[in-house]
Amino acid sequence: MKIGMIGTGNMGKILVESFIDSKAVPPEDITITNRSLMKAYHIKEKYKEIHVEETADEVVTASDIIFLCVKPLDIHPLLTKISQHLTNNKCIISITSPVSVGQLQTMISCQVARIIPSITNRALSGVTLLTFGSNVCEEYKEYLIKICSNISTPIHIEENVTRVASDIVSCGPAFFSYILQRFIDGAVNETAISKEQATELASQMIIGMGKLIEKDIYTLQTLQEKVCVKGGVTGEGIKVLENELGDVFNQLIQKTHEKFEEDLTYVKRQFQ
Repeated sequence: MKIGMIGTGNMGKILVESFIDSKAVPPEDITITNRSLMKAYHIKEKYKEIHVEETADEVVTASDIIFLCVKPLDIHPLLTKISQHLTNNKCIISITSPVSVGQLQTMISCQVARIIPSITNRALSGVTLLTFGSNVCEEYKEYLIKICSNISTPIHIEENVTRVASDIVSCGPAFFSYILQRFIDGAVNETAISKEQATELASQMIIGMGKLIEKDIYTLQTLQEKVCVKGGVTGEGIKVLENELGDVFNQLIQKTHEKFEEDLTYVKRQFQ
């Protein structure tokens, strides 16, 4: 199966590197391009056998499955440009949440799907969110699930939970790294610990916590129960979190959905 990547920014590059490093896709089966070709050639410096083309049309012609790793408002003009090459035996993959598979199907006749990756996929972990169009053949479905399984846990999602699922999977690493950084800053500001040591301790803590969950030793709930002894130090810290956090995560989800609705409005205008 030949894979095309149009766009090698952050997520496009992560997908290329993850697919190759996990041996899900051989580099010689991948063709890439980018608005700034230098970014594509930087990837080729690392993976010599990968193919770089100057135009999106050339990537489509060379590929069976084409990932569109571009911004939401760039999808429609890109599809308009390459539509003449999108025969029924090809499959277009969008990695952006505001563009639905239904909208893609109204514009192009080839097979379509959406796969939303996460930065955690670069470590061959985390989740990829999958939504298939009604016209995707079983061969492509099985292949896409297989290559996503090499870099993540692929999970099928319905259209109505796309944004919140993406908040958790794709935005979550940024949200929780910010919270962890604030935790480190608080420790440094209030005590004699150095930022370097606090960062090392917090980083190793979060890695260890992840392994406890990964190995099904504890759930999130039982982790709290095991560490938080009644009347102890951890309990006092939890009280502060309960008082101060309030509905901050409700507000976070509300704000991401507000931006999502704004993006949906602009995308809808394009597809109409």
